[in-house]
Amino acid sequence: MVQCIEKLKSILREEEIKLNVLMKNCTSFKVGGPADIFVTPDSYEKIRQIIRVCKDSEVPYFILGRGSNLLVKDGGIRGVVISLSKLNKIKVEGERVITQSGALLSKVTHAALEASLTGLEFANGIPGSVGGAVTMNAGAYNGEISQVIESALVIDDKCEIRRLSKEELELSYRMSAILKYNYVVLEATFKLQKGDYNVIKARMDDLMGRRREKQPLEYPSAGSTFKRPEGYFAGKLIEDSGLKGTRIGGAEVSMKHSGFIINKENATAKDILDLIKLVQDRVKQKFNVELNTEVRIIGEDEKN
Repeated sequence: MVQCIEKLKSILREEEIKLNVLMKNCTSFKVGGPADIFVTPDSYEKIRQIIRVCKDSEVPYFILGRGSNLLVKDGGIRGVVISLSKLNKIKVEGERVITQSGALLSKVTHAALEASLTGLEFANGIPGSVGGAVTMNAGAYNGEISQVIESALVIDDKCEIRRLSKEELELSYRMSAILKYNYVVLEATFKLQKGDYNVIKARMDDLMGRRREKQPLEYPSAGSTFKRPEGYFAGKLIEDSGLKGTRIGGAEVSMKHSGFIINKENATAKDILDLIKLVQDRVKQKFNVELNTEVRIIGEDEKN
């Protein structure tokens, strides 16, 4: 690990490398132990070099967007966390929006609005970064990234920077080539259409209003905790299992929307994980339906 840190210092500025950073301060769930090494590169080439160093040093690494779909365990993350937060530039060229992967999806939707471009309204209010949205083919309200993306610039498994077409991204429900082959999204190009500013804004405002009304945005969470089982809605299954409001420690099945597990009061990652397991077991027992997590779970359990 020491050798890895020395190599990283030759790539990054001093302020771009930190040790033992608490992940609870880097995720929307507000839980998680320390990352051994936390780096914040400001260029595509630096990211490529960091990944190469990690692979050559046999040190594990994790790519962090905005931490909005992530549950980090209480023991933290061994190895290197590569934060893409500094890669947040957005530009509009005609009917295309070209954005770096660390940009907030909400800011991209507003950039499209300002250019009177339609197609991304569904994403208004989806938390997190463009990179995470592409990786998970994020979607809501009958829209998803696969409908608007044209291409993405990625680092592939051989540490080469290359552009993937929409077809090469292999986007499906909460899945992509990025996840399948362990690629890293650097940049995305969205192909939109000219529209009417007021119509676009009205649609975005409507969807944001629905989110505030139906989702527990006032509490830390990672959005929808579970994937939608085929033929069912996770929230309905959980509610019909009598689990709405169920608590373990500081974690709770939201009273507002049962598909959300929230950090109600200083929850630990273990509280949340135990509640996830309880929900999965109860729904399986009552409806014989497997609930798989949509939130990504990483890290190590806290050592006693």
